[in-house]
Amino acid sequence: MSGLTDLQLMAHLFRRAGFGATRDELEAALAKGYDATVEELLHPEVQPEIDYDLVYRFYMQCESALVLDNAQGLCVYRMINTKRPLEEKMALFWHNLFATGWAKLNHAKVMLNQFDMFRRNCLGNFHTILLELSRDPAMIFWLDNKDSHKTAPNENYGRELMELFSMGVGNYTEEDVKNAARAFTGWTIANFIPQLPYGRYDWEFEYRPEDHDDSEKTFLGQRGRLNGTDIIDTIVRQPATAMFIAKRLYNWFVSDEPDQAATNVLAEVYLRSHYDIRAVMRTLFHSDFFKSERAYFAKVKSPAEVVVGTMRLVGAYQFPEPGFDEIALEPRYMGQDLLNPPSVEGWHTGKEWIDTGCLVERINFVADQVGDITKPGIRAIIDRVERVGKVLNPEQFVDTCLDLLGPLAVAEETRAGLLEYAREGSDLRFASAADKRLSAKRVGEMLQLIVAAREYQFA
Repeated sequence: MSGLTDLQLMAHLFRRAGFGATRDELEAALAKGYDATVEELLHPEVQPEIDYDLVYRFYMQCESALVLDNAQGLCVYRMINTKRPLEEKMALFWHNLFATGWAKLNHAKVMLNQFDMFRRNCLGNFHTILLELSRDPAMIFWLDNKDSHKTAPNENYGRELMELFSMGVGNYTEEDVKNAARAFTGWTIANFIPQLPYGRYDWEFEYRPEDHDDSEKTFLGQRGRLNGTDIIDTIVRQPATAMFIAKRLYNWFVSDEPDQAATNVLAEVYLRSHYDIRAVMRTLFHSDFFKSERAYFAKVKSPAEVVVGTMRLVGAYQFPEPGFDEIALEPRYMGQDLLNPPSVEGWHTGKEWIDTGCLVERINFVADQVGDITKPGIRAIIDRVERVGKVLNPEQFVDTCLDLLGPLAVAEETRAGLLEYAREGSDLRFASAADKRLSAKRVGEMLQLIVAAREYQFA
């Protein structure tokens, strides 16, 4: 059984299934209960969509998304304001797994379209996800299937489909790669329309039967006149695929440290449910390994989690106000250039998110945001601190702030440093207007110290 309190467990759920939650949101979820909250998260379609029209009024350039920065702005705005946090987190997971980048495509709108495809299918059947991926123009361009022809198959997509997207090295042969490439011939992009004079057009999938190799093939022991759909049919039912997907879902949602027993549980559900990702995620969120203290704050936050989680915490950019386009670029400065991963392998997660330059950027960004006591989310924290009591001693001051930022458990050394600051100003008081102004400033400074601590880099 989990040693976490109900509040800790709910906060843990929202950090992993989304980008964190305010104390008001956590208390509302606690009133519904953990099981009901999990089901709400697993059914994002019942919540309203983001209204992009409002964004387009203030950032007209985002509608056409001619450049990468505009597309990233839409992605980050949606993550900050979504009522469907798991949908966004799952879409980010698939984006990292099926890494496709603007650097090669040079078409930001097509990357946005792919991200929308991940949202639509994020909790669906893995067969459908792979089928949609194989028909996605961004992927077709990224891995050169547009250049794969009946008379000259290109092996890039067939190879990566197995190596990086579904089964992993060692579970297929070079002959399987060659035959997968032949099966996907004819899956291409409709004729490109010139950019000028009317701007960029969306790319569309097109199947060209005259360019498809319809001859007999053998793939993973299956023999026949196989096409791309047949290849996917075979891949999704492989035990290697079950283990591959289970391992990556565990890594993304549970812990940076592998756990073979937990992976086995998720893989079994994948096969038993006939490749239903929602069923796998339901098992994951209800599992003892997810609810365990071992998994609590056991993942290094990705740059997207740092930026989006901070904006949701401080209550900023719930409206497309000036400066939002700059905030949307912050993940890039921390090492995660959204819609533009460094390679087909995606981003390397865990401790590899952190280096000296990125760490400074992360700390400075979050400290700058939480130190602004005019932001609505920080005002709400200050009000909650005041409700604890009109006078708080240094220990109460530190522990209340840690509680409202997590609840966040820190090492004794970290807590000692926070107490040293708290004792410099004696007790925290809210008796008079002057006391409140001074105490609000001190709370902001305390929050800055906490987010600069090592413990805050984990989710």
